[in-house]
Amino acid sequence: MNRRFVVTGGPGGGKTTLLNALAARGYRVMPETARRIIKARRAEGLPSRPDAASFARQILAADVEQYHSVAHQDGSAFFDRGVPDALYMLDLAGAITEAEAADLVQRFPYNHTVFLLPPWKKIYGTDAERDQTFDESVAVFEGMKRWYSRWGYQTIQVPRVSIEARVLFVLEHTAGRES
Repeated sequence: MNRRFVVTGGPGGGKTTLLNALAARGYRVMPETARRIIKARRAEGLPSRPDAASFARQILAADVEQYHSVAHQDGSAFFDRGVPDALYMLDLAGAITEAEAADLVQRFPYNHTVFLLPPWKKIYGTDAERDQTFDESVAVFEGMKRWYSRWGYQTIQVPRVSIEARVLFVLEHTAGRES
């Protein structure tokens, strides 16, 4: 049974808030690796991000490590982005072939159901790690929707409702979806 669920979308859609609420209910949650990498780079006095391909490779390595960290765990695990997100970044940078991406998608499968959070202007904001504009967030959202669908995942858009309603929506859609 594959109980690794990806929560993805553009920046500023409420992914972290949703995942924190799931964690508060006792679910295993894996944080977004890009934020961790950006924080570490800033702490070292480096620019937030290296070139796009290098940044995507760092994220991919961290996402693979996270994937393996829950390989033998019981129960559901919710990932703030997954290996396919990093592959999408590599694809945009022209740093991966389709065959390489297909191989990695197959080697690191997640549950068939992927939760996609749309950009939400009402809650959107930038911070030290999120410096994309709202329009860039929309573009990432649309790209993730196409990318996950391309690899056979069923994307389910999480509605723009209260956090409690979002949690219930996700939990209702994970019940019985163990493939």
